[in-house]
Amino acid sequence: MSKGEPVKSTQSRWAPIVGMVAIGAVAMAFWDAAWLWPFKVLVVFFHELGHALAAVATGGSVVSISLSPQQGGLTTTQGGLRFFVLSAGYLGSLAFGILWLFLARTERRARWGVWGLAIVLFTATAWWVRPMVSFGFGFAVLASIGAILLARYAPPVASQWFLRSVGIFSVLYGVWDIRDDVLARPGMVSDATMLADLTFIPGPVWGIVWIVIGAGTLFMLRKWLV
Repeated sequence: MSKGEPVKSTQSRWAPIVGMVAIGAVAMAFWDAAWLWPFKVLVVFFHELGHALAAVATGGSVVSISLSPQQGGLTTTQGGLRFFVLSAGYLGSLAFGILWLFLARTERRARWGVWGLAIVLFTATAWWVRPMVSFGFGFAVLASIGAILLARYAPPVASQWFLRSVGIFSVLYGVWDIRDDVLARPGMVSDATMLADLTFIPGPVWGIVWIVIGAGTLFMLRKWLV
């Protein structure tokens, strides 16, 4: 083994970490920039999909998912365990972020991850996003087509860094959304206030719990995300 090989290994190990920190810093610095708007709407979709999947997983059903250009979303469900359905929004965007980061560990896996993202978007849109003639339906379909084109025609490294960007943004947006909707404006109607009505535990407490769960999960899985 030559003396240069360990140095190369260290550089290779730190390169994705530095890159992801840079992506996170840029996202925070330009949070209100117009070019980040598609990422925000995409993460709102993950948030709403978290509600939908929790409803189905606990024996309920999904009536519809809707999205708005103002980065808002609404998931209407029937049945299921309301506690888990309400908790699955913010935690859902964090979970999807972790999933995309895990799939972005290698270029080959990232390409399959982008294909998976496209399938998730298209399938969930076809089943649940309503009305079909709406901003949300059109956005999700275009996003799925964009993901397919990226996975099919772009170099694998492009899929890897796209998936890393989506993953980081999803994690950051989950925490940022909790801060804005739950901690900074505790009186605003949100998942946390509805959960507070259900459990009699204040909404900000749930916001802190969700952030702790997300941060703890990221810490425990850190070796599998880079």
